[in-house]
Parts: sequence; structure tokens; C-alpha cells
Amino acid sequence: MTAAKTDSFISLAASVLDIEAQSVSDLKRFLDANFTQACEYLLACKGRVIVIGMGKSGHIGGKIAATFASTGTPAFFVHPGEASHGDLGMITAADVVLALSNSGETAEVLSIAPLIKRRGAHLISMTGNPHSTLAELADVHVCIAVKQEACPLGLAPTSSTTATLAMGDALAVALLHARGFTADDFAMSHPGGSLGRRLLLHIHDVMHSAERMPLVAESASLSDALLEMSRKGLGMTGVTDTQGKLIGVFTDGDLRRILDQKVDVHQARIADVMTAKPITIRADVLAAEGLKLMEDRKINGLFAVDSNGQPLGALNMHDLLKAGVM
Repeated sequence: MTAAKTDSFISLAASVLDIEAQSVSDLKRFLDANFTQACEYLLACKGRVIVIGMGKSGHIGGKIAATFASTGTPAFFVHPGEASHGDLGMITAADVVLALSNSGETAEVLSIAPLIKRRGAHLISMTGNPHSTLAELADVHVCIAVKQEACPLGLAPTSSTTATLAMGDALAVALLHARGFTADDFAMSHPGGSLGRRLLLHIHDVMHSAERMPLVAESASLSDALLEMSRKGLGMTGVTDTQGKLIGVFTDGDLRRILDQKVDVHQARIADVMTAKPITIRADVLAAEGLKLMEDRKINGLFAVDSNGQPLGALNMHDLLKAGVM
């Protein structure tokens, strides 16, 4: 492949990105009273938000419905062609319908728009033509007009679909904020995958507790502590005082350090070689916070303690990796 052809690819791609970026930026002029009214209809919806669209608008509509659903606005996508053959029964008077059509003249959408209105559902249109049939049929119209498609032929929906998607995101985020939607709410909609684990797992879900937690008394010998570390397999042990409060920690790294110092492993007491006042964490915080603490302090393990400094559990980086938090 010639260098000239490669440069042509890059030049055309850059032009597409410039045109689409400008199209999205230009949408800000349409954030007006109509946008506010659309948000109010969606916020007041007692049923579901039904997104409809044909062709490329349909593909974008599916994503918009998914974004609504995952950010606190119950929604789903209905294909307008299927709606004409029975799926219109999914729409009730308690719903709000968001109809997408760049031209505003899509036949399959227009054919069911009057029926949607007759059912008593509010109809929001999102088109590139505020004077189109669909715009005039709707209770409120949100404009997504673009100056040009990024396609050099001016035919393939490119800028227009990007603009539709961006305006859908603007609606979803505006509603998210209005509902007071939180990270915990988001987590409940995303229990699977790494995102869900980061938002849902707490330290108490991954820590080793009770008999699985490595602990020795401050009176223990270093050799006893090493046996405890070996039995529990976390690469560390906690050290407690006579009241059971965590006063220190000893890790594999500490062992390497004292070996360099020629400390007698068989004669030393754990209280003499431990790291005093160790970094700890609460058991009820997110596991992701534990990960950040370990990364920031450059440590590989943590003990969770209660308000009195009593150890509740222990965990290391491997536990977080195994749980999918990392």
C-alpha cells in the first residue's frame, strides 16, 4: 500500500471526526424549552419509556433505550414495523414514546404515531426537521438537525445518527441527575462484569475472617508467626495485644528485610520485628477502595478492623484479583 493511499485514509477519517464532532457541538443550540419539556414528560412517566425508530435510527434507539434503563429510567425499544403487527400492545397510556427519525417522514413511524396518541401516551419526537410530519404530530419535538453528513456522498447516516445518540445521552444524564441516581443505584443495574463487582463488592465480601485470618499474639516468637503465615497463605500475619487489638503486621517483605539484617529467626520475638501501627480499613467499604489504598500505599495486604481496632478480616491483592475487582 502506498504512502499516499495511507495518508488519504487518515485525511478522510480526520474529516469524518471533525464533521461529527462539530455536529454534536452544534446540538447545544437545541437545548431549549422543548428539551426541558421532553425531560419533564420522561421524568413524570408512570410506565415505561418506549423508544422507536427505523433502520439506523432503530439501532441508535436500541442504545438510547439501554442507556435510559441503566440510569434509572425504565425503557425498552420497539421496532415500528413490529408495532404495526401486534407489538403496539406493549404501549400503554402510562408510557412515554420517544420516536426517532432524522427526516421526520419515516412511513413506519408515522403510521403508528396517531395510534400512540390515541392510547393517551405522550409522544416525543427527535428529528432533524422541526417542520416534519412527525415533529408536528408529537407533543414535544427535540431537534437534532445537522449541517451535513460525514459521508462524502451525503447519503449514509453518519453525523445524524451520532447527533441522535448524543442527544439521547443528554436526555438520559439530565434525568439521572433529576432522579438523584447514585453509584449504588447504577451498580444494581450492572451486577455482572468487572463494573458490577467494583460497585457491589465490599471488603467483607472478599476478606479472610475467623479461622482463616492470620493472627498471632504479641508474645509470639517470629518462628511461630512464620508458621501462621504459612498456614493461612496470605503472605502476612497480624499481631494483637492482650486485649485483642491489632497493633502490628508482619509480611513476606518484612521477612526479607530482617534476613538481610541477620536477625535470628528462631530467637526473635514478633513484637520486635513487626511493623507497628499498620494501615487498616473498615470492612463495610467498597473493595475497590481497598484496592486504591493498597496501590497508593504500595502494600500488598490489609487488615479490616472495627471501631475498637479489633481485627475482623484480612485480604491481599490476590483476593481482589480473584474477585474481579482489579
